[in-house]
Amino acid sequence: MNDMHSTARRLFAAGVQAADPAAAVTRHLGDVPAPALIVAVGKAARGMAQAALHRFAGVPTIVVTNYENAQPLDGAVVHAAGHPVPDANGAQAAQAVIAALRGATGPVLALISGGGSALLPAPAGALTLADKIAVNNLLLASGLDIRAMNLIRQQLSDLKGGGFLRHAAPQMMTALILSDVVGDDLSAIASGPTAPPIGTAAQAAAMLRDADLWDRLPAAVRAHLAQAAPAPALPAARNILIGSNGQSLAAMAQAAGPAFVIREPVTGDVAEAAQLICDQARPGVTLWGGETTVVLQGNGRGGRNQELALRIAIEAKKRGWRAWTCLQAGSDGRDGPTEAAGGIVDQDSLGRITDIDALLANNDSHAALAQADALLVTGATGTNVADLGVMIRAE
Repeated sequence: MNDMHSTARRLFAAGVQAADPAAAVTRHLGDVPAPALIVAVGKAARGMAQAALHRFAGVPTIVVTNYENAQPLDGAVVHAAGHPVPDANGAQAAQAVIAALRGATGPVLALISGGGSALLPAPAGALTLADKIAVNNLLLASGLDIRAMNLIRQQLSDLKGGGFLRHAAPQMMTALILSDVVGDDLSAIASGPTAPPIGTAAQAAAMLRDADLWDRLPAAVRAHLAQAAPAPALPAARNILIGSNGQSLAAMAQAAGPAFVIREPVTGDVAEAAQLICDQARPGVTLWGGETTVVLQGNGRGGRNQELALRIAIEAKKRGWRAWTCLQAGSDGRDGPTEAAGGIVDQDSLGRITDIDALLANNDSHAALAQADALLVTGATGTNVADLGVMIRAE
């Protein structure tokens, strides 16, 4: 491993460490009232719940997290569920959460982190889990940004868009929230179980039509959106942001010493994002955060971080850069339905890949990076604050 690779990995690790869920929760428990119930959901749920139970031992606690992070936790009932595609275990966990919220006898402490949207599928009205899975698959392949996807998901769910508040009323709700959403919109993180919905059923239907997805939806979903009544007013909640992509980016900058930080979050299509990053990257260390999108056109394996790393390598080659390294990865340690967090590429990576254009056309970024020995595999990190990137240039 060369020095640039080692430095890039060290800076990424600093960003992940800054989003440590247990430490973030502990920092904010000082003025949280003693709860009668703790509900933790998301990829960071276990670490967040562990910190809360250290302070509030003996409080009934439910944890819902992805399979990779679902280790037993003393004092808690831990549910493992599917992500990014909802599954039956998640549906069972959602019903357990609903029952606990309805039975709460005092204040509720909600611990929310990214991934919670898929992990807690609670179909609204007459919808089924199969309906929600079909919609989720369409959304993941659509190229819509996370805010648009969550607006739609909220209108099909009994828990998203303030559902925790509806079911726990009249009990007081405090939520400690670790953000994986660019801009930290509380209504979008885990689809906002303790926040007002992003939009309405009519807006969700319009978005689906604009994205040419309406006719591909299950009939029950179209009927539900067409017939949905206006949502009632929600009880108030105390929502506290305890960690974010921006905070992790700041920690990376501090660890780097001299570094240029791309202040505007990197979003949008991966090809455009790669060009933007290379346009702004300076000699030395350049850092960024955000969350891009990929429109799926093939049936390969990969994720937005792996594809962005490859497209940055292509841009760097076009510009004649000679000595450089780029790391692009998800802070949760998992990019798409693969074992990789992302990719770590340099000036030699493309030369090891056979027919990069065909692989990208098939959205097969994982296979391309595997050929180049450029996959970044960290294992599940236990946190989730969107994506982080590092570019190191010698010239």
